[in-house]
Amino acid sequence: MKLRVNIWYLPLILAGLFLIYLIGGILYFNATPINILVTEPIYAEYSVEDEEFRRETGLLLGTRWAEGNHIEILDEGDEIFESMLNAIRQAEQTITKETYNFWGEEIGDSFAEELANAARRGVKVNFLMDFVGSRKATRDQLRKMEEAGVQVVRWRQPSWFQLSRFNHRTHRKLLVIDGKTAYTGGVNTADDWYLAYAPYRFRDYHYKITGPIVNDIQKAFSENWVAATGQLLTNNYFFPELQQTGEILMQVTSSHPREGQMLIRKMYLYAISSAQKNIRINSAYFYPDAGFLEALVDAAERGVQVQIIVPGEHIDQGYFRYASKNRWYDLLEAGVEIFEYQPSMYHAKLLIVDDKFVSLGSANVDNRSFRINDETNVNILSRDFAEKRIEYFEDDLRQSELYTLEKLQERRSWEKFVGWMARILGPHL
Repeated sequence: MKLRVNIWYLPLILAGLFLIYLIGGILYFNATPINILVTEPIYAEYSVEDEEFRRETGLLLGTRWAEGNHIEILDEGDEIFESMLNAIRQAEQTITKETYNFWGEEIGDSFAEELANAARRGVKVNFLMDFVGSRKATRDQLRKMEEAGVQVVRWRQPSWFQLSRFNHRTHRKLLVIDGKTAYTGGVNTADDWYLAYAPYRFRDYHYKITGPIVNDIQKAFSENWVAATGQLLTNNYFFPELQQTGEILMQVTSSHPREGQMLIRKMYLYAISSAQKNIRINSAYFYPDAGFLEALVDAAERGVQVQIIVPGEHIDQGYFRYASKNRWYDLLEAGVEIFEYQPSMYHAKLLIVDDKFVSLGSANVDNRSFRINDETNVNILSRDFAEKRIEYFEDDLRQSELYTLEKLQERRSWEKFVGWMARILGPHL
């Protein structure tokens, strides 16, 4: 007896197989967490004041501490964008730019125009934008840059044979001009940060950096450029010999997905375990894993003041706020102070330990930044810079509302339920 299959079933069979592949790729490669390398509590023997802290973090993270740098804090979107656009206008040889978001009639158009102008005058422009984050970029913006000679690459554009990589994004915000001046921080190239969007604009900070550490920031960009294009950036146009421009000690830390290099998480944990007096954290998306929660609770229980600023009701992803609060009980019970920023969406990313160690850049305190995304942070050992940065932290604190254990316990049932349901997405948060 012959088995006869209706030929019209064939498309359904193929569609079913493709669906299995799709679900398997997304769930297995993206939703299944990789084992976190640091699973046990860290008991650091050194404070951020000790020379051994500098030496050991350099060894543990595999990146040098560079002396002789200068950093400028850029506050508010208009100031940030104008500084970067002016730097692009003055570029003479190279521009390298990497960002998650790229879009907008104001900001997207302005950067597309200036990058195109730079390419027309002979500047080599390499622009890496995340595919998901740049999905709202217009065809005119992309065409303008490409026709002018800008090498535009959309990071991890999905294809049917690489679906497992779709969720791995570059979340970095890097801009390097002539290999000498770098910009980084939490600000994307998009209209959400433009002041005209108040009160819906994002509250954030960005930083202008000069000195030898710029070579390391350029190196971080170069690694992803090679991964995306196979092209290795070389010569003095990209990596000039840099002179000291200040007195600040800096280190660059980058993380990559699925390579066991969750270095930013490791750096945060080590710095937190070294804290003796205080820890200040800003995070746009705060969803720490169990090990990170334990480190914060341990710090608070040994007498360290822990203050965290997160978005309030203006958060752009409301479900995230509900999910995050489901993880706050142990923190609040231990005495950690959590503040919700009130005026607008809070997008800053920052760690300050004992008024001296500062880490700033693109990473949030969540699983997506620590495990899934490409991120880059700059670490700083400088009491003077930390004091300046603390002034901004305190200003944001005055515009934030303390969230108490009583508020957490009195949440409405539907908020708890939404938070619990959102935790199903925990590996992605």
